[in-house]
This record gives sequence, structure tokens and C-alpha cells, in this order.
Amino acid sequence: MKKGIIDRFEGDIAVVEFEDKTHEDIPNEKLPPGVQEGDVLIIEKDSIKLDKKETKRLRDEIESLMDELFK
Repeated sequence: MKKGIIDRFEGDIAVVEFEDKTHEDIPNEKLPPGVQEGDVLIIEKDSIKLDKKETKRLRDEIESLMDELFK
């Protein structure tokens, strides 16, 4: 199992970044419906799932940092 974050979309491809800073191009049709940039994915063999809990945690963390920055 590995976790990655959708960095960006390039046409029909999602560029996913992993903790070790490597990237993997994944065709959009293999992704869960409705995913977007910044979503955390869990990749196991041929299965790709959205990690809703980790995505929310990261978004909350980023929002908190932005609030601190713009105080």
C-alpha cells in the first residue's frame, strides 16, 4: 500500500506525488469519481481509493496555516 496526493491534472492524467517525492501518472478513468487536486489516494495493487479522513486533515492543516499567515 502507498499513499499519494493528487498534485495536478494534465488532460486525462492525474499526476500523483508520494511521500518520497516521486510522481506517478494515473489515468483519470482509474480514479474514484469526483477526486480533485489535493485529495489523498490509497493505492493497493489495482485498487485506488480516496482517503477522505486524511484529505480533510490536510485541508484543515493548510487552512490553519493560511489563517496564521494572513493574520
